[in-house]
Amino acid sequence: MKFLICGVGSVGERHIRNLLSLEHDNIILYRTRFLPLRTTEQSFLSFSSLDDALSERPNAAFITNPTNLHIPVALRCAKLGCHLFIEKPLSHNLDGIDELQKIVIAKKLIVCIGFQFRFHPGLKKIKELLDEQAIGRVVHVAAHWGEYLPDWHPWEDYRKGYSAREDLGGGVILTLCHPFDYLRWLIGEISYVASLGGSLGDLTLPVEDTVDVLLQFNSGLIGHVHLDYIQRPPSHWLQITGCNGVIKWDNSDGNVHLYRTNNSSWETFSVLKEFERNNMFIDEIQHFIDCIQGSKGTSITLDDGIKSLKVVMAIKQSIREQRTINV
Repeated sequence: MKFLICGVGSVGERHIRNLLSLEHDNIILYRTRFLPLRTTEQSFLSFSSLDDALSERPNAAFITNPTNLHIPVALRCAKLGCHLFIEKPLSHNLDGIDELQKIVIAKKLIVCIGFQFRFHPGLKKIKELLDEQAIGRVVHVAAHWGEYLPDWHPWEDYRKGYSAREDLGGGVILTLCHPFDYLRWLIGEISYVASLGGSLGDLTLPVEDTVDVLLQFNSGLIGHVHLDYIQRPPSHWLQITGCNGVIKWDNSDGNVHLYRTNNSSWETFSVLKEFERNNMFIDEIQHFIDCIQGSKGTSITLDDGIKSLKVVMAIKQSIREQRTINV
């Protein structure tokens, strides 16, 4: 297979490394900035023109450029029959989404959205526990993710990265949108949101750096998500409350803690000792490749990307209009 990487920032480089680790080295690059690769000395055929890159007839394209460019580039790749791995979020608005859907269906393309937390062994264990109703009927869920933006890429000015720029589709809601996907996966679809947020820290950003979101799911249960670019040290955790117990997960160690009311005790499920954060990215790429080779749909589909994006758009609208929004 031949892979096209569209955008060679930090996540683009990660996917290059991981493709190489999976023994896929037929890689070409579409990039507008020809900066040296930081993490590999291997050279690749590179193009500053997307048309020139697509003339090489790649089988699949990784859409890893800034968020606001995802759909325009994905459309051009899809029209030539490329299977698509699109980094989250799918886009910064809904423009072009319907057209992309039609092309994907017509050409029977495989699409995977880069929500790698679905491959976290701790969250996969939570999915198993919920499916077997280990804590009974779920009534509330809370997710918290705070992480200091300047620490993400200390080698560059955080204000110039896409996460900090409105024109590139930045802001904490879009950039840290993973919880809205994994909550949909674990709990179910979200029907309403009510949100508050803004640029509240000292980073002087033109985008929101802090947001709190109330959620109501189709099932009737309620939830809360907090996101920020401010917190030091970073913290990312999830708690799910049911009628018969509680499930807790903390990204710092990845372990899952289960409390059952019938025996008033805690049980801990440890993730594999050899697990590292990059394992999630490797697993999602392997899943994408397996789906292409097996001609079957991925577990994180274009529809998943669209539904999560609609939640994000509703959150932004809720902040602007200071009211509850129907997703």
